Amino acid sequence: MSDRYANPKLKIFSLNSNPALAKEIADEVGVPLGKISVTRFSDGEVQVNIEESIRGCDVFIVQSTSSPVNENLMELLIMIDAVKRASARTVNVVLPYYGYARQDRKARAREPITAKLVANLLETAGANRVIVLDLHAPQIQGFFDILIDHLMGVPILSDYFLEKNIDPSEVVIVSPDHGGVTRARKMADRLKAPIAIIDKRRPRPNVAEVMNIVGNVEGKTAILIDDIIDTAGTITIAANALIESGAKEVYACCTHPVLSGPAIDRIDQSKIKELVITNSINLPEDKSSPKIVTLSVAKLLADAIVRVFEEKSVSTLFD
Repeated sequence: MSDRYANPKLKIFSLNSNPALAKEIADEVGVPLGKISVTRFSDGEVQVNIEESIRGCDVFIVQSTSSPVNENLMELLIMIDAVKRASARTVNVVLPYYGYARQDRKARAREPITAKLVANLLETAGANRVIVLDLHAPQIQGFFDILIDHLMGVPILSDYFLEKNIDPSEVVIVSPDHGGVTRARKMADRLKAPIAIIDKRRPRPNVAEVMNIVGNVEGKTAILIDDIIDTAGTITIAANALIESGAKEVYACCTHPVLSGPAIDRIDQSKIKELVITNSINLPEDKSSPKIVTLSVAKLLADAIVRVFEEKSVSTLFD
């Protein structure tokens, strides 16, 4: 834990989606978590009670809008409203995981754009700023008319693999699809390794079919990188395809471990040697696996909070 942070005008509150991460962030900053009770009325409506004065304070609310996404999102909106009405100076939302981000455009007729809808909801509720980690598409920043700081998980994941001291000439960074090439390139630059791309066709949502691998993976340690791993269909098929194409071993990593449905079974039965994730989403006990390694994003988010509060540049954290 850091030395105690001196300024009492900085307040950090945790809601129910990821209290362990929020506690770690508060410890990194050096402040106690704000006193709050979040309860339910008998019909399930959320009731928030802030149990200390926040008048004139800069308030940071930590909440991942992960499963159950609608519960967690509604909790966040109600908390923003409560903070705003309690005369806080600024209302800052820290979103380690931004739910509903995958619907970021109209891919087919008569579809919603939920990533924009959530941005509207946060603004309307009264948020002044959003600090978010690894948006599914960076363009989502443009859906906000309030301040947004977009932090990256790639440096944290890259540092883990750098510490393994794998020979860069034996490593290849693999994007599981065309959309993730920029992310793979960022990791490749850090590890001084080449990249490969898996060209896949997706017949319908959550069903992936690998076509072919662009790039040389033979005899190499392949590191698959993605922002979200949900049902793990894409990543496990990709890992198996890499081994079939001559890769020596396959690691996988992502910032947001959604890991829904059959994900854990698929990972356990796949050719993936290790799945490296962050704690942007709190994983319950039933989603544990000996293959999973969890890295913390608490220090990155704590640094962002302190820099925002002290009106210092946050851009140094973007890299």
